[in-house]
Amino acid sequence: MLAALSIRDIVLIDRLDLEFGGGLTVLTGETGAGKSILLDALSLALGARGDTALVRQGAAQGQVTASFDLAASHPVFALLAENGIAADDTLILRRVQGADGRSRAFINDTSVSAQLLRQVGQALVEIHGQHDERALIDPSGHRDLLDAFAGLGAKAAEVTGLFAAWQEAEEMRARHESAGAATRANADYLAHALEELRVLSPTRGEEERLAVRRQLMMHAEKIAAELAETLDALQGEGTSGTRLGASLRRIERQTSVGALLQPVAEALARVLAETDTARAKIEEALAATAVEPQELERAEERLFALRAVSRKHRIGVDDLPDLVARLESELAAIDVSEARAAELAASAQVARKAYENAATALSEARKKAAKRLNVEVTRELPPLRLDKASFATHIETVPLGQGGPSGIDRIAFFVATNPGAEPGPLMKVASGGELARFILALKVVLAARGSAPTLVFDEADQGVGGATAAAVGERLARLAEQAQVLAVTHAPQVAAVASGHLLIAKQAVRGEGGTAMATRVAALEGPHRREEIARMLAGQTVTDEARAAAERLMTRSA
Repeated sequence: MLAALSIRDIVLIDRLDLEFGGGLTVLTGETGAGKSILLDALSLALGARGDTALVRQGAAQGQVTASFDLAASHPVFALLAENGIAADDTLILRRVQGADGRSRAFINDTSVSAQLLRQVGQALVEIHGQHDERALIDPSGHRDLLDAFAGLGAKAAEVTGLFAAWQEAEEMRARHESAGAATRANADYLAHALEELRVLSPTRGEEERLAVRRQLMMHAEKIAAELAETLDALQGEGTSGTRLGASLRRIERQTSVGALLQPVAEALARVLAETDTARAKIEEALAATAVEPQELERAEERLFALRAVSRKHRIGVDDLPDLVARLESELAAIDVSEARAAELAASAQVARKAYENAATALSEARKKAAKRLNVEVTRELPPLRLDKASFATHIETVPLGQGGPSGIDRIAFFVATNPGAEPGPLMKVASGGELARFILALKVVLAARGSAPTLVFDEADQGVGGATAAAVGERLARLAEQAQVLAVTHAPQVAAVASGHLLIAKQAVRGEGGTAMATRVAALEGPHRREEIARMLAGQTVTDEARAAAERLMTRSA
């Protein structure tokens, strides 16, 4: 709950320190005394938009500090932990507004953004009335309030989790599909290219072998003639080879001088052996030059085909076997990718179905709960002088495929203030006083479900009196059993049921620049409180009858 509020140099407030207790605390005072300024200051500390007009004239800056005592289980601590802010059971929000337009926000003396301060403030205090910035006014919160009323928090959380799982599955499927789209688009080309290469069946080093063979075949006739002439020179009649052979045979027959001629014979034998080797090589070469008429054509076609394919793929001929392996791998990967795509699509479908089933069940539960909420809120309206009004929870259910993390329902609280009138959004249809009473009726029904620990009502009794004002007071007191309630009021019936009473008034204060008006707040008890309630009953002149009536109101409420 709000434990203390410290205000410095905000409009008419020069220095003000307030402490608050639990239950219902009313703020009363004459018109213009500064009740709205007090709420403006509180709103500033809770993250409302800053304004230089809030800074007291002559001051360089204004400052508001709000201290809260909270249970350790309050969800605001999780929000603070996410943002790296240490906190214990006491939470201090501080806002500094400069006269130059600059504004600074602090949580437990840690500088934070105005947005984070606003998030934290909304979790701690709801202000209903002319200062209202969220809660029942904002339709974006109506779905959560209905879920809280019906105890559907667990089901709503399940739907949120299933929606996240569905979206994750869809993202995985989409990423996989996107990654494989280019490869799948080229699948036909890859298959055609691979088939062409398989038919060609290139081997490493084949280009060089074919080029050498082609060169040989192109000059085969000339080469063969030269080889034949060389062969004839080695073994033809009258050649040196023939004469050397004859000479060797004659030397070998001279046995009488064998020792002398043996080295000569061996040398001649070596020469003849080398000649025989040369002749054999020449004969092999001659055999290689024996070319079939179509062989050159076939070799050229093969060589040109290999080079054409290599140019097509912009790689060397020797790299074609590697290309075959790579294309085979890519085509295999497409098959695997398509199988994986089918798995991911199936998973996404399962996740979507699970979400849709849970969202449908949640929607049905919400519709049943909405009927109960309508009945209970409508029951609260007649005592609040809204007996001709009606309340309806408007539910628009979107198609399953258009659902979101909160399900498939768009929920808004609608009201009609006159019989036969078409219901419309709460904020647009109800006037200021009616709005406050509609909200009060809702808060009474919702009680502590979905509420901030501190509720502020700004003139919920506006435009009513007598029994209606008493009904407003009774409902505020009932709410105060569940949460801390602060109420700005002009109704003595409301003030009489409060457990705490703050009187707001203006008085002249002397300063360096002379005398100026400043807002002061006094906590009232006993006779002082009775005197204020009597003033609220009688006006400027407080009579004994008014004091007696005030005493009766206070006694009846005790």
